[in-house]
Amino acid sequence: MTPRETYPPGVSCFIDTERSDVDAAMAFYSGLFGWSFKQVTPEGAPRFALAQVDGLDVAGIGEASSSDAPPAWNTYIAVESADAIVERVERAGGTTLVAPFDVSAAGRMAIFADPEGAAFRVWQAGEAAGAELVNAPGAWNWSDLETRDVDAAKAFYSAVFGWEYQEVDFGAGPSAMIRVPGYGDHLEALTPGTLGGHKELGAPDGFSDAIGWMQTPATESGPARWAVTFSVADADDTAARTPALGGTVLVEPFDVPYVRMAVIRDPDGASFAIGTFQPPE
Repeated sequence: MTPRETYPPGVSCFIDTERSDVDAAMAFYSGLFGWSFKQVTPEGAPRFALAQVDGLDVAGIGEASSSDAPPAWNTYIAVESADAIVERVERAGGTTLVAPFDVSAAGRMAIFADPEGAAFRVWQAGEAAGAELVNAPGAWNWSDLETRDVDAAKAFYSAVFGWEYQEVDFGAGPSAMIRVPGYGDHLEALTPGTLGGHKELGAPDGFSDAIGWMQTPATESGPARWAVTFSVADADDTAARTPALGGTVLVEPFDVPYVRMAVIRDPDGASFAIGTFQPPE
């Protein structure tokens, strides 16, 4: 497989998670997704490893610097300048949680929260652009924003990243498709035939520019957050293997157009979705 080397500004580009017991997290996700790991801890920094599928980076697992926040999966959004994003976030009503800093020669990052409290990260690429493999079994597929005020979230993220939106319903209730104009053309340049493939499958207009979705949380008390979905070869099989690895199936496998999904909670309490692409017959 050819590694993914570029992400345009405004496109989600990487995910990672921080845990008090890195080895335990590695064991769970290795068993679930078949991940191997490459240790890449910067000098003087907490332990960090890249999760890989077929030798390509798909995610990161790092050592938590504190136990204040519950474990979760973090989403990174590609930017030209992490420093320039600070003013945009704060002017739009967001908060800077961690000011921009360098991650050795890999890149520069910062951590923010939107006005409703959903945390997200930005990544200014250096030697590393982000995930090298996406949308393949065992790799990250999407990151979605769960928010109680979709209109306010749209305004915030448009101001920060220039995102556009399109209302769509794939069977799980109304949601807004997040689009980065021109992203489909970028994907077509990377993999010729992408745009034609989307059209052939009957994807809605604008889908080729989509990077994720905005929707309300599954429960009224659910926090605003960026949630992640992983691709798997067989959602039923992955869900069935979860309990033996110490995880919990929160939502048994179910079908929505194009995808069979399930929701899983890992042994540390972080939840995520899995999905198997099901082309229409």
